[in-house]
Amino acid sequence: MPDAISLRCAVLSVSSPHGAARDGAGELLAARAEAAGHSVVRRVCVGDDVGAVRRMLSDCIADPEIQVVLSSGGSGFVRRNAVPEAAAGLLEQEIRGFGDLLQHLAYSAVGSTIVQSRALAGYANGTLIFCLPGVVGACALAWDRIISAQLAIAPRKNRLQTA
Repeated sequence: MPDAISLRCAVLSVSSPHGAARDGAGELLAARAEAAGHSVVRRVCVGDDVGAVRRMLSDCIADPEIQVVLSSGGSGFVRRNAVPEAAAGLLEQEIRGFGDLLQHLAYSAVGSTIVQSRALAGYANGTLIFCLPGVVGACALAWDRIISAQLAIAPRKNRLQTA
């Protein structure tokens, strides 16, 4: 097992009318990242507009201090949810199967409505990006069963490389 690594994360909350401080899914992701030994260097709340989300993701990707983006909200199957469209245009490489695995894990808890989740993950400019539903339970499941393990074995190259 490789040594634990500490990564610098941004937590992006999409469509929360209450702001990042009252966003349960974003709070959970920030708390779980910090409990795992990572640091949250940016917390942002943005409306669910494809341009605004793309700008915020682009800022995070360009920031050499950010190695991981954890985005919650804006990934459902309704017209106003634009995170997958905003992120897909920025990703250099998608982590295929991430959304499918999350749907598989969540099916027993929420049933077939999980097919409406368009969660995705990938890399851009050496930054790992995870776009998750805005539901606290889905973010907890994603962190506990998928993301925490992936960050523990994150490739040690580009900006994910530790000093």
